[in-house]
Amino acid sequence: MRITTVGCGYLGAVYAASMASIGHEVLGLDVDQRKIDGLNEGIAPFHEPGFEKVLAEALASGRLRFSTDYSDAADYTAHVICVGTPQQIDGAGADLTYVHAAVDSLLPHLSDTAVVLGRSTVPVGTAASLRERLRAGGSDAPLAWNPEFLREGFAVKDTLHPDRIVYGLPEDPAEAARAREVLDEMYAPMLEVETPLVIGNYATAELVKVSANSFLATKISFINAVAEVCEATGADVSVIAEAIGLDDRIGPKFLRAGIGFGGGCLPKDIRAFMARAGELGVTEALGFLREVDHVNNRRRDHVVNMARKALGGSFTGKRVAVLGAAFKPDSDDTRQSPALYIASKISGRGADVVVTDPAANERVHAERPNLAIAEDAFAAAKDADLVLLLTEWTQFKELDPVALKEVVGTAHMIDGRNVLDPQQWRDAGWTYQSLGRP
Repeated sequence: MRITTVGCGYLGAVYAASMASIGHEVLGLDVDQRKIDGLNEGIAPFHEPGFEKVLAEALASGRLRFSTDYSDAADYTAHVICVGTPQQIDGAGADLTYVHAAVDSLLPHLSDTAVVLGRSTVPVGTAASLRERLRAGGSDAPLAWNPEFLREGFAVKDTLHPDRIVYGLPEDPAEAARAREVLDEMYAPMLEVETPLVIGNYATAELVKVSANSFLATKISFINAVAEVCEATGADVSVIAEAIGLDDRIGPKFLRAGIGFGGGCLPKDIRAFMARAGELGVTEALGFLREVDHVNNRRRDHVVNMARKALGGSFTGKRVAVLGAAFKPDSDDTRQSPALYIASKISGRGADVVVTDPAANERVHAERPNLAIAEDAFAAAKDADLVLLLTEWTQFKELDPVALKEVVGTAHMIDGRNVLDPQQWRDAGWTYQSLGRP
């Protein structure tokens, strides 16, 4: 099948290369010429394990190319919208500017057999409005919604081996049949191995994604709220998480207490979900998500206060090493990163902060030029009065506490991700603190 992906950011570029890798002919479209030039040369614009290999192989096969010229899309059948939907600058809702621009750019080039598919995360009601936008623009192309569920660090795997596929089909039977025909052909390799397929209408497909993200955010904030109680009582949140995770109704995933969630999805998605509920007149239905957001933000400030107390009540003149800047390991994404928030807060209060991250150093330097950057944990920790582990990269989890102690000024570690062995670090002479654990 001939497929275009509109938007070649994190979602679109991975999707384009992955779909080309299973045999489709794919054209990636984006307005950023520099990004397009890089992708055509096999240069990934972000860090994602396995992506560069899939990109290089897809380019070499001749089934993948990238362009800024939307007229190149004229002979393609499926047009997949993969643009971002960031939080509005002046509100909590999703900014649909890029989604509207994608549809408007495609309109002059849609063939009679074209189908438009949405993968961007959008507020409920968006797909119906985009269908009307297509009709107002003179196109009869069917539109379906096909939400994505990619995890950064596992995006290629999640594209090629998804745990479920969701179709949001139009009400018109003929349009629904045509859209389903195209979707079934696109995902034939996944469907052949019996990947679960869920089919609903537009609103259902739109709500699946934000509901999933909101549930995961709630699970994270729940265990972090429990961690606050543990710190007041001497209980161990890691043992509690293990015990409740053994209940198969709950499960162990997303139950690690720490500094909370970040990235380009969960924070803005729960806020957009709440905002849309308010527009629909059902604000109270999602009121609990406000506390989920509050708990998440509170964890960041809690670590800042822990650091201040560890340094005797003041950051002024102190050297602090921050291990990790990306919002999660195996990514260079610093959007809404708890680690970067904490580092910036501490720096703003007078500390000399040195940050290191295996993938995000360049982004940190560009976004936060006031923060010093080090190549690795040992360089960052040299003469430090305090070390904070804020992103659970394997390199940091496997640090030797004896060797690291030799380079610091004061052996004090705050483990913001609860991934280090407390006894091992204390036996090596460190003052060790974590979140919700004795």
